[in-house]
Amino acid sequence: MGDLSDIRVFLAVAQQRSFTAAARQLSMTPPTVTRSVSALEQSLGVQLLLRTTRQVSLTSAGAVYAARVEPLIRQFDQVRDDLREEQGDVAGLIRINAPLSLGQQLLPDIVSGFRAEHPQVSVSLSLTDRFIDIVSERFDLALRVSEAPRDRSTIWRKVCRVRRILVASPGYLAIFGTPETPDDLSRHGCIAYDEEAISETWELTNGGRTRKAFAGKVLAANNGELIAKLVEDGQGLALLPHFIVGDALARGALKQVLAEWEPPELWLTLYYPPYEKLPMRVARFSDFFERYVTHTRPL
Repeated sequence: MGDLSDIRVFLAVAQQRSFTAAARQLSMTPPTVTRSVSALEQSLGVQLLLRTTRQVSLTSAGAVYAARVEPLIRQFDQVRDDLREEQGDVAGLIRINAPLSLGQQLLPDIVSGFRAEHPQVSVSLSLTDRFIDIVSERFDLALRVSEAPRDRSTIWRKVCRVRRILVASPGYLAIFGTPETPDDLSRHGCIAYDEEAISETWELTNGGRTRKAFAGKVLAANNGELIAKLVEDGQGLALLPHFIVGDALARGALKQVLAEWEPPELWLTLYYPPYEKLPMRVARFSDFFERYVTHTRPL
């Protein structure tokens, strides 16, 4: 079957389609990864990977081998973690995905604090504003800021509401004027915050009245901090989470507009694969995370 460590290295290369990326993921050097895969191929007597100067791909034998051993490795790891947890230990790897801005602001302190309490836990962090499939991409946990979850294939846990506000720079408002109603937004540069950097529709409510505004005619981006900088530079208005623009509001670089008009409610949510039972390390991290964002540093 091959040495267990070599199998893990091979699976990392197969997933990343790159020796270099696998080496980064595993905290190894690329030559060590190459030697490990070569040793596995030699012990099996088959070629598992095709290497070119541009990419790495699976051979037919490699694809079959990866499909068969990956579930076994997961089961092996689960048995190991279950035994540890029965002894009261919290250990193992947690693979976490989070939006870029949220992850950069919250996760350094959260992960450092959590590992101080549970040093046997390893953490792998992936930050992206792309909406990822946590099951196929094998994450243990994903942080998301979104409307009410509709995904029935995952487990989710609401943590707290995320406040969003409409902002513009004082300089922009001095030149183009301050919108008095949502209908005025059609005459302004509304910057879209969209996963594919295309467009966004703002739905704003005041009492029983609802108005919609279209954003993205001139500018769109898929990262909140980038949009906040564009707004500070006077490029238009944007609807952004308070945790992204709070500092700029405090120092006067941004101003809130149409404060009486509220966007739809967003939640910070923890998503999990369809576990029958949360692994203890994931459950403990989730509890630590929720305490942090609701008590230590509320959003």
